[in-house]
Amino acid sequence: MPIQLPVLQHTMSRRLFLRISQFSAICCFLSSTLAGAATSQASCAASAATEFAVSRAAYQEKLAGFWLGLSIANWTGLVTEMDKIGGTGPAGRFYTRQDWGKADEPSIWGQGVPSDLSPTINWVLRSPGQIWGSDDDSDIEYIYLQLMLQSPNPLLTGAQIRAGWLAYIYRDDNTPHRTKEGKPENFLWVSNQQAFDLMQQGWLPPFTGLPPQNPHYDMIDAQLTTELFGALAPGRPDIAQQLAYLPIRTTASGEAADIAQFYVELHARAALFSAELVQDKAALRQALLNIATQARQALPTNQYPAKMYDFVLAQFQAGVPWEQARDALYRRYQLEQQDGYEISAKQLYCNGCFAAGINFAASLLSYFYGAGDMQDTIKIAVLAGWDSDNPAATWGGLYGLMLGAERVEQQFGQKLSRRFDIHRTRKGFANNGQTDFATMAAQGVAVTDKVVLQLMQGRLSKDKQCWLIPLPAPIPQAPLG
Repeated sequence: MPIQLPVLQHTMSRRLFLRISQFSAICCFLSSTLAGAATSQASCAASAATEFAVSRAAYQEKLAGFWLGLSIANWTGLVTEMDKIGGTGPAGRFYTRQDWGKADEPSIWGQGVPSDLSPTINWVLRSPGQIWGSDDDSDIEYIYLQLMLQSPNPLLTGAQIRAGWLAYIYRDDNTPHRTKEGKPENFLWVSNQQAFDLMQQGWLPPFTGLPPQNPHYDMIDAQLTTELFGALAPGRPDIAQQLAYLPIRTTASGEAADIAQFYVELHARAALFSAELVQDKAALRQALLNIATQARQALPTNQYPAKMYDFVLAQFQAGVPWEQARDALYRRYQLEQQDGYEISAKQLYCNGCFAAGINFAASLLSYFYGAGDMQDTIKIAVLAGWDSDNPAATWGGLYGLMLGAERVEQQFGQKLSRRFDIHRTRKGFANNGQTDFATMAAQGVAVTDKVVLQLMQGRLSKDKQCWLIPLPAPIPQAPLG
């Protein structure tokens, strides 16, 4: 039953109001989700009304799905990455749904050559005999997973984050990788690269994500490197935000940090969706709208992420086709610079095509219009434009987390590789960087053990098969008057 908020007087601070609103949303979310989750986790039962139960084995399958879904969407999105960004010429002629399966067009840096991943805009899949390579949409999260696994406390410090980045990321002077032009390649860009440069100078997070020392804090930042933290705090977005707070601010600030937090919260909420729910497309569509509404509450209403959310949602609810909605958001934000989104005025390379804002808006297109269908969601993300592998990877990981690895394979009607090569982009890991999603999922469960026991003040069931997770504690109300 929804919690009734008390009448708030103007003297109550906005921060307290938001905290109470978020607590109410968490409780409402849990009450509507756990009934369905219980049927899929019959062996796990809460012993009190103040907690909920999650099967560790079932959740390990979900975490394997997270990595598999992320990899499918990431690599498929790379086919169209930066093909369409607006402006004049071919890059300004955006893709539509009719372009799926047709020839890929060159990206803005492709020198007239289409993607070498696929000649057509289509799924990039790896069979069981092949291996998924890491990319910047997966490798920083992998580093964070290993750091949390190694640390007694799952809350990473600035020193731990800096040490991890320096240990596992190549510098330009020691990388074996090269671009097509023969330049050193370490697979970091814009804010992430600037943060890494600052770490080499001795800076610690969160200062590595703050202006003026990081003027790129809202471009290729934490929006693609921190969704995992939501998956490591199932059903508790409040705890997920604690885990992600410093990693987000390692490379992001302001609105860009808010966007990353939005993604983290969605993952924490969707993590508890039951098998029955995710197989009912209509119910899943409504559940996804519900958790997005709850995550929207944390976006400051006077800033552009919230206004982008409201604009895209309004287009969706009005029945506007997604291509027209995409064209409308391009006009509104990159041409007219409405709602405080002023990237174009900065006259950046490719008109800020890497920016957190425009890619957040594009991600909302695929989230809403995908309507509970994994393939449709990823297809729209791939075709929408800009840094297309970024939103695609985010939603691929989200759907994988909801479905689990086996059901992800069922979506594509075939067995897929579960192997992963972190050394495609990073260095310093055991077994020459060769691992697999089952191992990564088991590591995620081990980290979640720490999160449940230390941060949630939860416990394991007597047979060690289940997490018994407390509902969030009520937030004390400030005196009124």
